[in-house]
Amino acid sequence: MQFDDDKPLDPSQVEDVRASGPRPGGGRGGGFGGMPGGCMLPIGGRGGGGCLLLLLAVGAMFLFGIVPSPFTGDEGGQQGGQGGGQQPSAPPVASPSGNLAERCKTGADADQSEDCRVVGTVNSIQSYWRQAFQERGRKQYTPAKTVLFSQAVDTGCGAADSAVGPFYCPADRKVYLDLTFFDTLQRDFGAEGGPFAQAYVIAHEYGHHVQNLLGTMNRVGRGNRPGADSPSVRLELQADCYAGVWAQNAVKTGFYREPFSQSDIDQALSAAAAVGDDSIQRRTQGRVTPDAFTHGTSQQREKWFTTGYESGDPERCDTFSGGI
Repeated sequence: MQFDDDKPLDPSQVEDVRASGPRPGGGRGGGFGGMPGGCMLPIGGRGGGGCLLLLLAVGAMFLFGIVPSPFTGDEGGQQGGQGGGQQPSAPPVASPSGNLAERCKTGADADQSEDCRVVGTVNSIQSYWRQAFQERGRKQYTPAKTVLFSQAVDTGCGAADSAVGPFYCPADRKVYLDLTFFDTLQRDFGAEGGPFAQAYVIAHEYGHHVQNLLGTMNRVGRGNRPGADSPSVRLELQADCYAGVWAQNAVKTGFYREPFSQSDIDQALSAAAAVGDDSIQRRTQGRVTPDAFTHGTSQQREKWFTTGYESGDPERCDTFSGGI
């Protein structure tokens, strides 16, 4: 995974709020107990019967319901979350000491710095989806920022801490990432790790942003229960597929020197397997409980990432029709 050394980066797509320190207990409702203005979509999670799609630190959950179309779905993404009519909490303010613009100027910086690698990855992902929307006659792609935080952060979906893992908040249309998650992914979940494991996770979260813009989330309700064939699982597997689609097309965005190697792809597959519901449940409770699935099995997550990668076509990411 090598960036084009001369490719200019756009660090404005990433906010760094780590220098401001943890921001626990902000947001609405006095902390983690509820998220009336939206819902978090994490990459995976731990504990109990497995991570639920909308993970709250005290175990409260919202669940998605009725299935939508995939990439050809309705227009009109989720603007302000679902419920309560309350306004999102104020977004984090980037600290000058975390100014990425001074450090992340070109692809050469992305090859040398983890922070700049995040910037380059986000730039490439959004460049691809902007072009994909145009080619397919969709409405204009609206960029989403990634927020780098440490330990805890306030979001439009409420307060969150690092235990949630990387997540997308539909209410403020941002991806939230604590980079220490990737150490946890290797140490506690047995993932191979590596730069492309990070890229896969970020691309998965931007898959949720695409679902939001296409109206997929609006057409999925909250009456659903978790389960092996649940809409929440199908939503997550589609995001995995979208990540694979970007991976196949990433070199065309001009940010990478060459197509990703099989070693890169293996890092993504290892990460996908590590955050499968069955894998997490075996590690945390010693048994597999399919009725509690919300993200899909390790095999399913690998399968749908591979489907996206081999096809390079978002239209092939229809996880809502037939078996998964």
